[in-house]
Amino acid sequence: MKKSDYNKLKKEIERHMDLYYNQDSPEIEDSEYDGLMQELKSAEKEHPEWISPDSPTQKIGGTVKRTASVKVTHRVPMLSIEDVFKKEDVVSWVEKVHSVHPGAYFSVEQKIDGLSLSLRYEKIRSDESEEASKASKEISQLSFDIPKMRLILAETRGDGLIGEDVTANALVIPDIPKTIELPYEYLELRGEVYMSHEDFERYNNLQEENGKKAAANPRNLAAGTLRQLDPSITQERGLKIFIFNVQDGPTEMMESHSLALDGLEKAGFKTVFHKRCQSPDEVIAAIDQIGEMRGQLSFDLDGAVIKIDHTEWRKEFTAGSKYSSGHIAYKYPPEERDVEIEDIEVNVGRTGKLTFTGIFFDHETGKPARLCGTNVSRATLHNIDYINEMKIGIGGIYKLYKSGDIIPKLKSYVREPEEIFKAPDHCPICGSILVREEDTPDIRCVNPLCPKQLSRTLSYFVSRDAMNIMGLGDSLISALIEEGYLRTYADIYHLKEYRDELIEKGIIGKVKNTDKLLSEIEKSKENEPERLLTALGIRNVGRSTSREIIRTVGSIDKLLSIDKDSLLAIQDIGEAIADSIISFFQNENNRKILADMKDAGVRMEAKGEAEASDKLKGLTIVLTGTFESLGRKEAEELIRENGGKATGSVSKKTSLVVAGEAAGSKLTKAQELGIRVISEKEFLDLLQ
Repeated sequence: MKKSDYNKLKKEIERHMDLYYNQDSPEIEDSEYDGLMQELKSAEKEHPEWISPDSPTQKIGGTVKRTASVKVTHRVPMLSIEDVFKKEDVVSWVEKVHSVHPGAYFSVEQKIDGLSLSLRYEKIRSDESEEASKASKEISQLSFDIPKMRLILAETRGDGLIGEDVTANALVIPDIPKTIELPYEYLELRGEVYMSHEDFERYNNLQEENGKKAAANPRNLAAGTLRQLDPSITQERGLKIFIFNVQDGPTEMMESHSLALDGLEKAGFKTVFHKRCQSPDEVIAAIDQIGEMRGQLSFDLDGAVIKIDHTEWRKEFTAGSKYSSGHIAYKYPPEERDVEIEDIEVNVGRTGKLTFTGIFFDHETGKPARLCGTNVSRATLHNIDYINEMKIGIGGIYKLYKSGDIIPKLKSYVREPEEIFKAPDHCPICGSILVREEDTPDIRCVNPLCPKQLSRTLSYFVSRDAMNIMGLGDSLISALIEEGYLRTYADIYHLKEYRDELIEKGIIGKVKNTDKLLSEIEKSKENEPERLLTALGIRNVGRSTSREIIRTVGSIDKLLSIDKDSLLAIQDIGEAIADSIISFFQNENNRKILADMKDAGVRMEAKGEAEASDKLKGLTIVLTGTFESLGRKEAEELIRENGGKATGSVSKKTSLVVAGEAAGSKLTKAQELGIRVISEKEFLDLLQ
């Protein structure tokens, strides 16, 4: 087949695809359509160099689907925007820009609550245009202009530097032009993919009809939809996009942001609502205007973005390596809804603490409350003191808002219930008597054999930051508890005694899977004792605290007889932590479990003095940036192994900052505080 015949066939199939998928008025039978597709596939098999992203075989109607997780390195990093929550901060930022560029203009825009997508367009080569022109003349029933640029790649944000290729799915989003008539060699745009309220409700109604789980919010559903392997699913769910930035392109598209967006609208793109302003008052008025739109829009907003209109000036106003230069995002105060409590769920946490969850509905609609683009029907009630103070009970009506637009919380009551909720006297899981801790609002189940508590405790025990037993997940732990194999931590190390029985029952799997898990369990015996101390789940004793304790005390065994004063002498150990540790190790059941684990071969002793180093003893060290020869975890481990303490934030207590490539705000703060900053090489020299 000639290239011109191939292009002609592509256009013919595209016309029939449009008639079938978009206009519901097919002109040919399915068998005829399938024949045309097979002919096209044969041609592409013979000439793979002809295949392009807009081929009918690469989008809806064809059988070739997107390959999962194809990574793409961004030509222009897709960074975040720094958030501000006060209008005064917006005014200060505008005035800061004006102090450098008095005539600066700003673009105030809607911040759509979706996911970012970068679109790369490239000039169509002359040979392609000629072939397409010949093909167009041979298809008499079609008339079209030859576009000058075409979409070559669509990529998700990912981690800001590397994203995922979702071109096949982008090609079926109606708002994304496959070709554009712009006279440029290259153009890279950034937009926000979103789902309308109507399409979101349609999806959830269909899920409900089919007895399937509903989506939590439009943003998450849009993200999942864009990453579908089958473009037909993406098209059916109705994604949309607003373009909000020119990432790269010719000078005329990079000088004025507002003019560039206006030009893109003329080229066929839907651009985000934007208003060009100059004075602080005009900027605030535009923010207010966008805020007033929130209740009437068919999609969710995440705030308002303020950008320096002259793009070259943006580079002068950086906000750290994480954020785009020359932008800020204003976050609106949280929305509120009146909700009515219909039930209060009582559960048991990992440490035995009772948790209370309010289940409610929107008092006005009778449905889950709609807040910040999410359907909300549950919120934590914290503890019994909170319940009493808020007068929470079934039938009561309360103000609901989202803290930071994320966490749903009850603000105050609108109508008191007939009766305030009372906590149970017995554990809802095992029936044991509950105990309220002195001077705290916490109520606990103190039965270590409580199934619910044990399941969560063991899940934490085997987790990555604790004993790190790969393959022993929540569902398997629950199954082993139900079958009677697990009642304590120590029972994990006795599972090998039931190997044949476990294989026969198939609880873990066949021989290979069972032996693999038992091997992981055996390997965990050699973990540093700081991991074991972390895994025990003692209240207020996390990984860093466990590390400090073991470094000072030397072994788990010594904690069995340690006194409070000795604990308080350890760095960062206060009264509450000391009391928790003593209470745990004096409990007879816990002592038996530890003895059992020791007998099973679980390591209780830390490294000997010959293995350890104190070259960084007493130093609190912060790492920032990227290192040439060390990973972040590896560097932190070196600090700890040599007696130092690795922390994540710079403060007056910081002794040293190790700065690598692209060090950000931590380096700036260290310099402001006069803290010593060294390079990766200097850090490694300290350890020699």
